[in-house]
Amino acid sequence: MIFKLLGLEMTWTCENCHTHIDDDAFEVCWNCSCVRGEKPVNASTAALCCLRCDIPLTFIGTKEFHEGMRWGVLGNLAEFFVNKEQLDMFACKHCAKVEFFLAGKHPH
Repeated sequence: MIFKLLGLEMTWTCENCHTHIDDDAFEVCWNCSCVRGEKPVNASTAALCCLRCDIPLTFIGTKEFHEGMRWGVLGNLAEFFVNKEQLDMFACKHCAKVEFFLAGKHPH
């Protein structure tokens, strides 16, 4: 409270996600892991890299995943009422690790 009266606030705002960080001792945003004072990273131009090998991932395709149980008696008619999530699938050529992302959120 006395710091606010003197004009010495102990807070900062992340330039990447605009999260308000209450403690000046933290140099990294807890929400997006952006370092304090660095320019925001443009996610649309950043290449997706393998977390193990640190090499670019290869786009495999967009896959639809069925949510819920199968309605065997009703066949394909019941598929109209079931939610299907579309996910973009990327794979590492080196270690064969596969990662999924929301469809259309990353350039291929």
